[in-house]
Amino acid sequence: MIVCIGAGPGHLDFLTRKGADLITEADVVAGFDAVVDVVRPLIPTTAQVVTMSYRDQVTQLAEVARLHHAGKRCAVVFMGDIHFSGFQFLERVETACGHSVETVPGISSAQMLASKSRVCFDETTFLTFHRRGDLNPFKTHLRDVLAAGRNAIVIPRPWDFMPKDIAAYLLGYGLPPEHRAEVWENLSRTEAEWTGNLTQLAEQDFSDMSILLVRALAPMPTGLEGEA
Repeated sequence: MIVCIGAGPGHLDFLTRKGADLITEADVVAGFDAVVDVVRPLIPTTAQVVTMSYRDQVTQLAEVARLHHAGKRCAVVFMGDIHFSGFQFLERVETACGHSVETVPGISSAQMLASKSRVCFDETTFLTFHRRGDLNPFKTHLRDVLAAGRNAIVIPRPWDFMPKDIAAYLLGYGLPPEHRAEVWENLSRTEAEWTGNLTQLAEQDFSDMSILLVRALAPMPTGLEGEA
């Protein structure tokens, strides 16, 4: 067995029961250091832990694949939901194993932000720049989303397309500076780390654990207008 598990946005409260059960039953638990640290209380004392960084992930995943093919039950943990911003890591896991692997979705930071900021996903588009490769198609998509009157939840890319870079990019293409923005660095808090407009955001620095909400200029109609 090898399974990839979305481990939630940094807190065990938001790990699914199935994901937790698979971790507690695993012979091998693998993932980036920060993610493994989140689930460490669930890892059996008998399990082998394989941690990795961006630099050695290919080598470490090759070891995980070797253990998997040797008959070990392997759990590879991802921050948040695998299919929100972890698809490139998933591809690396499958390349190492030589076959498709089972995935167990988790709660994403985008879902938590939507809940805390009270935005509806019907009216909101989620974009992640936390990826390697050309960002230009995704930058264009962000402009189009906001121009269409939708909210945008955005995961920045450390460290070359952070919230202030995103704001500067949008302003450079003529988007109204009045767009309200929120930056969350700790989603366990009850309020955003920072709120302001795009002009103000372009002057702010945040950590690589940030997630950004850019609100539409005007709320969409709820469909309930006029009801008693």
